[in-house]
Amino acid sequence: MNGAAAAGRWTVRWSRREWSRLLQAFGLSVLLHLFLYGAYALARYWQLPPDFLLPARLRHTHQLQQAIAARREALEREESPLVFVEVSPRQATEEPPPETRFYSDKHSRAANPEADQDTGQPRITGTQDQVAKTETVPPAETYEPLQPAVTPPQPAEPPPPAPPLVTPTLPRPEGDLEVGRPDWVERRGDSETPRPRPRTLAEARARQSPALLPGEKMRQEGGVKNRLEFSALDARATPFGDYDAALVRAVADRWYALLDAKRYAGYQRGRVVVRFLLHSDGRVTDLQVVESTVGLDLSLICEMAVLDPAPYAPWPRELRRLVEGNYRKVQFTFYYN
Repeated sequence: MNGAAAAGRWTVRWSRREWSRLLQAFGLSVLLHLFLYGAYALARYWQLPPDFLLPARLRHTHQLQQAIAARREALEREESPLVFVEVSPRQATEEPPPETRFYSDKHSRAANPEADQDTGQPRITGTQDQVAKTETVPPAETYEPLQPAVTPPQPAEPPPPAPPLVTPTLPRPEGDLEVGRPDWVERRGDSETPRPRPRTLAEARARQSPALLPGEKMRQEGGVKNRLEFSALDARATPFGDYDAALVRAVADRWYALLDAKRYAGYQRGRVVVRFLLHSDGRVTDLQVVESTVGLDLSLICEMAVLDPAPYAPWPRELRRLVEGNYRKVQFTFYYN
């Protein structure tokens, strides 16, 4: 009983030596944490990599793993695509804008005729909000739908003409000029006939100026300080600007020609988004329709508009040096309005 009572009253009492050891361990721990934090702060100040304390072999392996991970992330990350816009000669500027998602074959700076605020984007008073376009470019002339050929009625056979009267020809003195009606007077009426109106969209576009593609001006709220007589977007000229301008022109011309052949008259409204790989030799591969709100026939026309003109012109040498690999990812959006 006395032993059990003594055990119940037992307590831990540290000696002065044990307290000294505890304080020493605590002090060493504080110093170690301060040293590690100081090394971390100095590494950030000197911009040292996080693995600078590792051995050289392990550091190389770690850096290689980081490079592979960064490359994989860059390939998987979906980059925001640049949008090509047309820039007319009067909109072209010598200096590029600081930042913009639009590119072209010429620089242009945002401008508008009038605005009561400065939002960084120009105010454009158009009618559509689908395509970035600052000017309304109508076809040069209206076209008439093709009509089936009608065989003209055969005229009745005229009676045989009477034999012409033969009149004697008097000899003409040498050097005497005959005053008569020149042949061009009789043919002048043919040259003054009015020029026939184009009967197809393709013929109308062939007569108009090839500067800009036809289309309606966009509608956009905003305003910038730069005041000009016309509206303009911030666009930066890139090495691919000239090439892509020709590419867009070729695809658009083929698209309109196919719509002419189909006699499309706006019976469906919607859009078609097409993506493909454009190789450095002009080939087109991996074409797919990623979005379509119209029928299969109109989607097929968009695919044919891209494939029929291919292969396109090979990239110039300076463009091949700018692209890693031998292809680019291209996206076209066709609007049926």
